[in-house]
Amino acid sequence: MRPNGRAADEIRAVSITPGAARHAEGSVLIRIGNTEVLCAASVEPRVPPFLRNQGIGWVTAEYGMLPRATHSRSAREAAKGKQSGRTQEIQRLIGRTLRAVVDRRALGEMTITLDCDVLNADGGTRCAAITGAWVALNLALNRLVRMRVLKAVPLTGQVAAISCGLVGPAEARIAVADLDYAEDSSAAADANFVLAQAGGIVEIQATAEQAPFSEAEFQALLRLARGGVETLFVQQREAVAKALDASGRA
Repeated sequence: MRPNGRAADEIRAVSITPGAARHAEGSVLIRIGNTEVLCAASVEPRVPPFLRNQGIGWVTAEYGMLPRATHSRSAREAAKGKQSGRTQEIQRLIGRTLRAVVDRRALGEMTITLDCDVLNADGGTRCAAITGAWVALNLALNRLVRMRVLKAVPLTGQVAAISCGLVGPAEARIAVADLDYAEDSSAAADANFVLAQAGGIVEIQATAEQAPFSEAEFQALLRLARGGVETLFVQQREAVAKALDASGRA
């Protein structure tokens, strides 16, 4: 039995609420358990210098945590004058993930930036950010279609992310899905899976925190991840449909 009472393959309660940032072209507030992330998509009619005059768009991301997103206050990175290595690594991951499912030539020379701000952290913040950012991006692209800036939504797929890990004593550790902070901080191994709805793998980050884990244990983690993201895919599609229906009635 897990400390939170969930079954090994059971993910936390998920909700994705569109329209959380009034001025953004697309936005959602995603809640996975006690983790909450605000994801906002902003569109700009230009691209970075290395892409100018190539007819190709750009999708990127920025990630941050509010000072009291965790149990104790963390100083704002802006006050320190630089981002941490963790922050840079996560926002690059989010950007890579979204670019993997966007036809950037169909997007044209514009940049879409996904701002992912963690309001409350209880494990899996990067996974929640990726899952919510895909919805925010989808909504922004649909808005560009309604404005006749684009002919069609240039998404080539659907992506979501989930963390899984090995927990329990060394002689009887088990694979579990969707780690919260208590589990993540004591896991023997943890992995973040970024998976595509069509079955492809976008990225996997897996680390043994104690002894090395076996290939069989990794396969168990992957099976749990595939099952967990199916729930997330449904939630994403429902959030998009709800937002588009509301915009159609407005």
